[in-house]
Amino acid sequence: MEDVEKLLKTALGEVERMLNSKTVVGEPIKIEGNTLIPLLSVGFGFGAGGGSGKCTESVKGEGRGSGTGGGGGVKPVAVLIINKEGVRLEPIKGGAASVLEKVAETVGKTVRKERGKSGDK
Repeated sequence: MEDVEKLLKTALGEVERMLNSKTVVGEPIKIEGNTLIPLLSVGFGFGAGGGSGKCTESVKGEGRGSGTGGGGGVKPVAVLIINKEGVRLEPIKGGAASVLEKVAETVGKTVRKERGKSGDK
């Protein structure tokens, strides 16, 4: 059972090391006077177990077993847009294709709006 605890502590230590503010707030992207900052949702789950027992009368001895498992995910939930007009938050809903479409749509609208104001077309 000690091995399971040690493995779980090691795994959780690595997750804790990986999680920081850059995990939730992505690296800024600069496009034509606009700064886009992706905001992410991060989730992780872990489990561990173990046990031991005696074999049946026909098989002599004892057995032990243990295991751990885990999983995680990261998904974009919004884009923070910063430009000379101020700061705006654009939520992202849907699956991966929708996320890319939403980011592309938001960037396109923002760039077109900026170009329209400066007289460039």
